[in-house]
Amino acid sequence: MSFLQTEVISHTRRVCSLYKRGLRNLEAWYDRRPMYRYRAVLLRARFDENKDVKDMRVAQQLIEGGEKELFSLQHYQPRQFPLSPGGVSHGRVVDAPDWVLDYWHPMEKAAYPEYFARREQRKKEYVEWWEKTYGKPFEHSH
Repeated sequence: MSFLQTEVISHTRRVCSLYKRGLRNLEAWYDRRPMYRYRAVLLRARFDENKDVKDMRVAQQLIEGGEKELFSLQHYQPRQFPLSPGGVSHGRVVDAPDWVLDYWHPMEKAAYPEYFARREQRKKEYVEWWEKTYGKPFEHSH
């Protein structure tokens, strides 16, 4: 995992996560749909064989064995969703910060008079709220 685990993950969530990661790994290995579906059915059958295990020690061993097996069978170049981290389109769309609108030319602002009037009003309200909450900034005298 690429993040620090800060909570206890239930057995059910670990099983579901292992199953989903297994399916994603199969998806990376088999690009033909019928072959992928065949392997996915076999994977589901393996999970269904052990769904009624009540002893948590045995279930824990099964999960750990499954995670080791998945790691050993991992695809060398797993598929990535385009917009996810690691995908080809990740981070392409840059959202311009709000202050960029302050530098628009007055002729550009004239095309959207209601929006900019409301924006100026909200900026004044924000300054009032800031000064009420944190006080006015003091002047530094040199």
